[in-house]
Amino acid sequence: MLHLKQPLLAATLWAGLATVTPTALAAQGDAPLDWREANDTVGQFQRGHVDVLRWEEAHLKETPEPAAPPATLSLATPADAVRQAWKAHLSLAGVQAQLGPDLTDAVAQGRWTAIDPGMHRRVQGLGELLAVAREARQAWIHAVAARQSIGLHRESLVAAQTAHELGRRMVQVGNWSRLQGAPTSLALSEAKMSLQRAEYTAALAERELIRVLRLTGRHDRIALPEGLPALPESLMSADALKSHLQRLRSQLQRAEALRAAPHARMAYEAYRASHALATGYRDEVLKTRELMAEEAVLRYNGMLKSVWDLLSETRLRFAAAAETVSAQRDFWLAEADLQWVLQGGEPTNFVSLGGGGAAAAGAAPAH
Repeated sequence: MLHLKQPLLAATLWAGLATVTPTALAAQGDAPLDWREANDTVGQFQRGHVDVLRWEEAHLKETPEPAAPPATLSLATPADAVRQAWKAHLSLAGVQAQLGPDLTDAVAQGRWTAIDPGMHRRVQGLGELLAVAREARQAWIHAVAARQSIGLHRESLVAAQTAHELGRRMVQVGNWSRLQGAPTSLALSEAKMSLQRAEYTAALAERELIRVLRLTGRHDRIALPEGLPALPESLMSADALKSHLQRLRSQLQRAEALRAAPHARMAYEAYRASHALATGYRDEVLKTRELMAEEAVLRYNGMLKSVWDLLSETRLRFAAAAETVSAQRDFWLAEADLQWVLQGGEPTNFVSLGGGGAAAAGAAPAH
């Protein structure tokens, strides 16, 4: 599961607003605010920004988000989704009995290489069992990743709202023209639309998971974990792949064996490339963005960076986190495809590894 450093957010995003005292502005409504008076008000607090933030936290109540309908089914792991999917296929109960509890559990857990390809001849329906497991596993991965991304988009929206509010006040007191304030309005609109897209994508992914599990009409909401499983530290080696492929070929017809090799090569390439990208985002891009955000806080406190630099670094950090989640999702999808191919499956397509444009982009110019 992806764990992000969160302490920057509250101290970072509201520091700029504290400089122009949001409480003073709220008390005056839409009346013109004297910029010097606003900063003088901050000076009334013994420890400046920290006291303003604590006062606001104690006196200003945020509007609560509408409560989501309660979940009626919990799927904490992909294995839970696989077992739930099997329940909807009554014919697979006999297949599981033939496999035995240990091998059935291995399939549910995603350890398909424990199955000798020769068992396909002895266990009728094994191919269907594996196909259902792959579909359920990938639907669960999509749903968890989509829901995890919502939280990141919500936090990015907070940064955009903060920049917009600060920009609005700059325009209100005459320090900026409306044209200078327009970029913060545009950024806020884009952040809102990004969140709407993320919420819709998550809703679609959850609907698809419910469909795959054949639970439509029985469950409207599924409880899922906060994030995807952690990436494995080691991968299947090329020698292990070759060994598994040789075992598979010995059990296939000639035409099927000829098709298996290119499928396996493509699946293995996607598997290794997606893992490299996911670990790169996790260990390099995201950690660097977190370092840059932390340094931005220190430099802002030392009056070496503006609040705009601070907000820009915060938004880019969230973008890097979102790219990291997408990369982890792609790896687990590719891993499921590889397991499927090594059992004779023939995917019609392989995972498409997305680019990292948002996370890799440089910081926006300071205003």
